[in-house]
Amino acid sequence: MADDDLDGLVARVPLGWSRQLVDGRAWGISRTDRAGGRSSTIDGEELGGAGRMSANVWRTAAGTLLRPCEMPAEQVLEVLRALPEPG
Repeated sequence: MADDDLDGLVARVPLGWSRQLVDGRAWGISRTDRAGGRSSTIDGEELGGAGRMSANVWRTAAGTLLRPCEMPAEQVLEVLRALPEPG
């Protein structure tokens, strides 16, 4: 995945906590940025369901890196791709 694609997916998650629809299901998703935006933590859980996701995103000189927490990267990307684009 190109860095721009990952950065765009992360940008779909508003800062702080928000309620989002992911494939028609309600999720609570939060994003916290650190180090002037060079690091982001994204956590989400399906409200009333079993879905979960958590990841760290690091923006380095070598590019943007996705580091999921104890789950496959595709599971995190699936949720991020299902979020509406900002704007």
